[in-house]
Amino acid sequence: MKLPTIEEIQAQPGNGKPSFHIAFCVDNNYFRAMGATIASIIANNPTQHFTFHVLAFEVSEDHQRRLKQLEQMYRVKTELHLLDLSSFTQFSHFIGHSHYSLSIFTRLVIPTVLRGVTDRVLYLDADILCFNRIDEMVDMDISGDIAVVVPDAPVTLQRRVAALGLAHNEYFNGGVLFINIEKWLAEDITAQTLDALLNSKTDMRFNDQDALNIVLNGRARYLSPKWNYLYDLIHDLNVNKFALKPVGRAIFVHFAGAVKPWAAWSRHEVCALLAGYLAISPWADMELDQEPRNTKELRMHSRFMYRQGRPLESFKWYVRYLRKRAAA
Repeated sequence: MKLPTIEEIQAQPGNGKPSFHIAFCVDNNYFRAMGATIASIIANNPTQHFTFHVLAFEVSEDHQRRLKQLEQMYRVKTELHLLDLSSFTQFSHFIGHSHYSLSIFTRLVIPTVLRGVTDRVLYLDADILCFNRIDEMVDMDISGDIAVVVPDAPVTLQRRVAALGLAHNEYFNGGVLFINIEKWLAEDITAQTLDALLNSKTDMRFNDQDALNIVLNGRARYLSPKWNYLYDLIHDLNVNKFALKPVGRAIFVHFAGAVKPWAAWSRHEVCALLAGYLAISPWADMELDQEPRNTKELRMHSRFMYRQGRPLESFKWYVRYLRKRAAA
């Protein structure tokens, strides 16, 4: 896939439409990935003006500088929202009385933070790449919806519907959420989701995603899977396939599995694609992960090496996995 240059993107005339608001919830470790996501959106939608909101607890000066640099490079505005959840009254009964990490609640405060800024916002995970134009979503009328979502993989959907005892046979993946801010707030979705997390008697395997599905079951509008096309790189690597499978008319491709497109050690074709998007972003000088970084990745890489007929390398990586696990 040949990507446009920075100059080619800059040369495109604006389409005259209002800015489209997109939100991310990341920490310092995910700014590089988010940078590639943002670049992929801009490259595939060069005429659209975007406002990118980043919600985080703490951000390095370097990443703050890079985020602002986007405004000099492209037709975009950026807003960094540094969060202190203790300042949100709806979290007061939660903080200090929950085993959940506070970071999983970040996207639940998006509507509160952005109220009065925009009437609708698209939330995206940072392990997503945009493959096509999003005009259809930019022009979409969601005035009658609390949220617009995309179904999860069929197997996951059936399992979670059963596990959570959902009345409607639907379950969405939380990586793509198009939120009507006023309706979300009017329906008190954030507080209901927190209550579901605290009080549910079932196993909340996917934390806030499960809780949101409980609260929005039968109340959300569903879109085609092309808006959150789930792609698990492990399926390719387990059978020694390194080329990106065709994704058809997918718009947002979500690499939701344990191997991410910035894992250059996987040697999958998607790594070059992500690197290409990074090259037209302010994060261009940050290389991809050349080696596995944690025990899960070390163990997977050892398995992949074995299946590629490289037993000595497989053994070497398994030893590194054992040592890292023992040191943890």
